[in-house]
Order: sequence, then structure tokens, then C-alpha cells
Amino acid sequence: MKRDDFSWMIGGAQGSGVDTSANIFARAAASGGLYVFGKREYYSNIKGEHSYFQVRLSKKVLRSHVDTVDMLATFDDETLARHALEVREDGAIIYDPDLEHNKVENIPTIEAPAKDFLTGELSSNGLGTEMKDLIELARRRGVHIFAIPYLEILKKVGEQFGESSLSSLARMVNVMAVASSFALLGYEEETVKDAVRRQFKSKPKVAEMNAGAVGAAYDYVRTKYNGGFGYKLQPVKTDEKRLFVRGNSAVGIAKELAGCRLQTYYPITPASDESEFLEAREVIDLDGSAALENPQVGEAQLLQNKGSIAVIQTEDEIAAITMAIGGGLTGVRSATSTSGPGFSLMAEGLGWAGINEVPVVVTLYQRGGPSTGLPTRHEQGDLRFALHAGHGEFPRLILASGDLEEAFYDTVRVFNYAERYQTPVIHLIDKALANS
Repeated sequence: MKRDDFSWMIGGAQGSGVDTSANIFARAAASGGLYVFGKREYYSNIKGEHSYFQVRLSKKVLRSHVDTVDMLATFDDETLARHALEVREDGAIIYDPDLEHNKVENIPTIEAPAKDFLTGELSSNGLGTEMKDLIELARRRGVHIFAIPYLEILKKVGEQFGESSLSSLARMVNVMAVASSFALLGYEEETVKDAVRRQFKSKPKVAEMNAGAVGAAYDYVRTKYNGGFGYKLQPVKTDEKRLFVRGNSAVGIAKELAGCRLQTYYPITPASDESEFLEAREVIDLDGSAALENPQVGEAQLLQNKGSIAVIQTEDEIAAITMAIGGGLTGVRSATSTSGPGFSLMAEGLGWAGINEVPVVVTLYQRGGPSTGLPTRHEQGDLRFALHAGHGEFPRLILASGDLEEAFYDTVRVFNYAERYQTPVIHLIDKALANS
């Protein structure tokens, strides 16, 4: 297979490690000098519903995902059912043979119309409704099939590390799926192990067990599928320094760089991740006697040594915007982050900031609407609302970012504009950018 880029997808129930496995895959590829672009899709529930993560790789700069899938890595039946027919001809599917006799109609979290489509497609090809029938249909379409018996391999890993608990071993199936993918692609094993160790660096034992699972997966693939897969993934030598960062985090880093010292928020998807990213990194020393005796000296020392940002979760979005405005009134660069329904509640506060010429930044993460709408799905429908939010007329600036790099630099710009023109500035991001 000769192509300039490669698209890989993994899926599973929310809470099963899909996000972790995709980050390991993308980090391992990025560590090898490849450019990556990841797209995350998930339901608005914490555990159980289906989520998936698509990672695109290339030797060239990437700025978007693609709809086609070159390799689908699965460890549950729903991912196989939902995405097997999306894999392109000459692509690959990795699956667990223990799932072969599970039936499409018995998967509780697949919607009825999707089940009807799948069973109809299988029936029209003279096939039943089990996973093995779906695999056969994909094979007829020219897809390469690779069966990986995860638990069988993991039991050997458990023996190696003295772990007999099946539930503990089962947590590593997502890493096994990643490792099997890279093994079939002929990618460097040590690079994958390094990515695993970095992902679990706070848990050394877990990191080594998962690294062991990577080695076991590589051994199995080398023994069972010596020819691997038609597409080979090779590292690219580069001395260029790059950031491996998600949209939410890119905006958070840029806020720190821009000198934001107060961030307020009320939890809402997909904006919350940015504030939680900042919360994990806020550094505020409340014990220094110098700061109490001479606040200006204490602040200067603190900012010189560490930098700090106060991140406050308020009781609602009305409090979030008014508290951010309060910060702006004291001369502090202040911001709040929200999404559509939350921004609706901020309209009156925005008007107050407008009439009083208060520099404040609102980062508005657009999502599917109206009302509660589709909290975890993409839409760019809030531009008109941002232009006219609040009664009466007052100046406001709006910037809409088109990709992650723009989102980073625009974040710095909005603070500069707010301060220069003493007016509210609204920064439009969207769910796709936030979770890419």
C-alpha cells in the first residue's frame, strides 16, 4: 500500500481506556517523527456507551482527519459492528476471536436503526448476524483480518509479572490492541514501549506490565502473522521540537502564556477540559510571609519563580462571568470558558462588561444545539449569537479559530485585544478543535 498518510481507529465502551490507548498510539507515532492528528468522538455519558478515537499519521503536516479507515483496532463487539464496514479495501481489522459468536442484535447500546442497517446488509450478502459474519463481509470487501486472542496472551504476561487476577489483566487489552497494530505495521517496538511508560509514568508497576503486554503482542504477531500488513510505518528522523497537545490544552497553555491570572468556569462539555487542565497546573503560594507583608513583592517573586493562575469553579455561569469581570476590574487578565447553554446565561453579564468597558475574555466552545442539544458532538452554530449576545449595543471583538495552531495564537491575541480596547472579547472554538 503506497500512500502519504495512514488512518487508524480504535473504539470501545467509555471508561474502557479508548482515550488512553489512542494517546499511546499517537504519542508513539509522534515520537518517531511523524505528524499526527487525532479525532475523538464520545457520547454524553460517563461509562458504557460507545466512543472511538481516530488517529491520522503522515510525514507531512496534518490539519484535519479523514473519513476513511486504514486499520481498525477493536477489543469489543460494538466497535466491530459499528465500524467494520468503514474500513477501506486493502485495509485491516484487528479483533478478538472470543467475540466471533456474539450477535449484532444482542449488543444493547447500538440503536435500533443501526442494528437494522447492519442485519440488512449481512442478510443481503447471505450471511448471519454474528461477528464472524461481519468479519466475513469485510473480508469479501478486500479487508485483511487479524485475530488477536488478547486474554490468552495476557495470561502469559500475568505469569511473567506474578499477576493472576483476570480483571487486572483485562485492563490491558486496549494496550494490546495498540501494540498489535504497530506490530502489524512493522513499527519499532521500543518506541511503543517508551510511549506506554510515559503514559503510565506515575504507576511504575502498571507501566512495566503494560510494556510487557506490548512485547507479548509483538511476539504473537511476529509468530502468527510474519508478513504483517501491506502498509509499513517507518519513523522519520527530525530534530524539530514539536508539541503533542489537544485543543483544550493548547488554549490552556496559551492562556498561561498570555498572562491570564484568573479563570472561572462552571462544568460544561466540551469546555470543562480546558479549566481542568489549568486547575492541575495552578501554582499559588498562600503561606509566604513576604506576600502578606508586601503583596507586590510577594507577587513579583511568585510570578518570577513559578507563575500562577487562580482557577475557580463557580456555582453557575452567571457567577462565572461576573467573577471574571471582577478580576478584570482589578487589572488582572481574566477569562471564563463555557459552551452554548452556559453562554446564554452570560448574556447579561457580558452587557455589564460592555457598558463598563471591562476587559474580559470568554472562550466559547461550540457544540451541537439548540438547548442541551448534542453536548459531545460538533457544530459551529454560535457566531450570530456571539455577535448579538446582550441587550442594546456595545463593542465586542470575536475571533474564530480554524485549527489548533490558530487557537493557540488567537488565545494570546484575545487577551491583548481585551486589554487594548477595554472591551469583552469572545474566542470561538468548537468541539472538533477542543477534542483534536
